[in-house]
Amino acid sequence: MNGIADVPVVLEIRGLDVGYYKDLNILQDLNIKARKNQITAILGANGVGKSTALKAVFGFLRPNAGEVLLDGESIIDVPTYNRILKGLAYIPQKPGVFKDMSVEENLELGGWTFRRDKKQVRDKIEANYERFPVLREKRKQITGELSGGQQRMVEIGRTLMADPKVLLIDEPTAGLSKMLAQEVYEMLAALTSRDNLTILIVDQEIRQALKISDYVYVLELGRNKFEGVASEFDDLEKAFWVG
Repeated sequence: MNGIADVPVVLEIRGLDVGYYKDLNILQDLNIKARKNQITAILGANGVGKSTALKAVFGFLRPNAGEVLLDGESIIDVPTYNRILKGLAYIPQKPGVFKDMSVEENLELGGWTFRRDKKQVRDKIEANYERFPVLREKRKQITGELSGGQQRMVEIGRTLMADPKVLLIDEPTAGLSKMLAQEVYEMLAALTSRDNLTILIVDQEIRQALKISDYVYVLELGRNKFEGVASEFDDLEKAFWVG
């Protein structure tokens, strides 16, 4: 079995300094690598800069220093809409579904850039129904009537309409019950193996993140604290809370 170093790096954050003001960096010299077809988790307490890191990667925040590389190419000067075209997708913590629209209408919105190609839109929707069979059953249902886990499923399905290669997901199970959260985690784990996706998540659910992740980074005060293969961090939760 190949080691982690043998897996190609798809997304890299290198020496990143980021803040909402030029003279105040929330993240300092941040270094993260997300490897192909793996789930990489960024863990840490509230306020350490986990969500800020994703916003910087997606282009919502301009770093004060450092680089963001996608397939080895710097995207630091690439506008957000072009990062989407390059295969980067971002799913925020707060639900982004249109609750007054049906499941299928929500999915159709994910194909907006190729909306004139009706066959492609239909094929992508069908792929989502195969990926998430429950959505086929509920395709005409108003999305706001679905469970929180199913709404998250719609949101992820809509994002996948554009065929991203890297998903950035902020707190994937925020606000969900334990049972629904488990459903979402299982869904994310399946996406790497079935759809060949690379996923970078930020999470406070340490136990669950460790179960589905391949590699983990823990932040403290906006900096890298420690990192490693998730399966080797049996005492990570204890070390995290104590440290």
